[in-house]
Amino acid sequence: MKTKNAQAEQKARKIVEKALSEERRFISFDSSGRRKKVTRRIASEKVTEEIKLAHGGGGTLMFHLLSEIVIPNIKNPTVERLDDSAEINIQSSRIAFTTDSFVVRPLFFPGGDIGRLAVSGTVNDICCLGAKPLALSLSFIFEEGFPISDLKAILKSITQTAKEANVKIVTGDTKVVEKGAADKLFINTAGIGQIPEGVNLSSHNVRAEDSVILTGTVGDHGATVVSLQRGLKLKTSLRSDTAPLNRIVEKLLQKFPNKVHCIKDPTRGGVAAALNEISENSNVAIEIDENAIPTQPEVLGICELLGLDPLSVANEGKLLIFIEQDAAEEALSLIRRQKYGSNAAIIGKTIESDVPVVTMRTSIGGTRIIDMPYGEQLPRIC
Repeated sequence: MKTKNAQAEQKARKIVEKALSEERRFISFDSSGRRKKVTRRIASEKVTEEIKLAHGGGGTLMFHLLSEIVIPNIKNPTVERLDDSAEINIQSSRIAFTTDSFVVRPLFFPGGDIGRLAVSGTVNDICCLGAKPLALSLSFIFEEGFPISDLKAILKSITQTAKEANVKIVTGDTKVVEKGAADKLFINTAGIGQIPEGVNLSSHNVRAEDSVILTGTVGDHGATVVSLQRGLKLKTSLRSDTAPLNRIVEKLLQKFPNKVHCIKDPTRGGVAAALNEISENSNVAIEIDENAIPTQPEVLGICELLGLDPLSVANEGKLLIFIEQDAAEEALSLIRRQKYGSNAAIIGKTIESDVPVVTMRTSIGGTRIIDMPYGEQLPRIC
């Protein structure tokens, strides 16, 4: 029986590889290897003559914009890596440096606000290189007429989150534009951290037979914010997962400094975009198990109502961790003991393959490709 199942899965994988290398299509197939349907074509998009909202979505349009316009003009190998932070060597120190901008709408939401989001997002990007966050910059762009009371509430949240992450805000800037030239408030940040000796994390460093750990439930932030954006009157306790995750990373790397190969926060584009980016950069196949992915019923309900895929919905307090299989169970136990890791799970593994592809074993026994999202399902989500 096992041999028969293995043959069926091998046959199914060949269908996937053929679809990617020849047809460039997104297909669905069952465990017996029978093709079920073509769901949509993966277009080789060209950058349009103007920026669209979807170019900021963390999907294929954004990556085309970066690869065809931004990177060729900057011409810097560090930028070309497209990791969450850049590594800069200053004398004998390895420094992680990142920047981010935040345009979430609404500014306040269950579980956080734009201030907590800005600090957490920047800290988490620094952590994805394994660095200890040291200092942040914080810049505000205000629309004329922004309430001082809202600013005070956001600054209080920023201060509390920075204290939680044990990081200092050391510089910043303010600009004000006329009414109608911005939407209330945008925030830009930059951050630096120090990378410990022996730690070498990158989306390019994943190897075949790594285990994939997700540190908690998917889609909490995106589902929370979109329900407010769409005016859904839902009786739910769902909250954004926005949180600084440097404590988890610090504990993990203290225990397994040489066994963790990549850490990625699946923000815009969600888990689907993050896994596809890593698969492409490291040239490995990734296989995940739908039954292993922790998802709150409220998120599933909101996604079903709005026609969204939970795997493509943004997270702001979760990490994907690629670690050697012999350390995965112990690492999982360690993560579950941390404040923001109680729902962590091993959701899959990497596989050596001629074609970088992400697939998921479904709850009904089939397999489907998890493709890079095209654009932005949920604009202004972070």
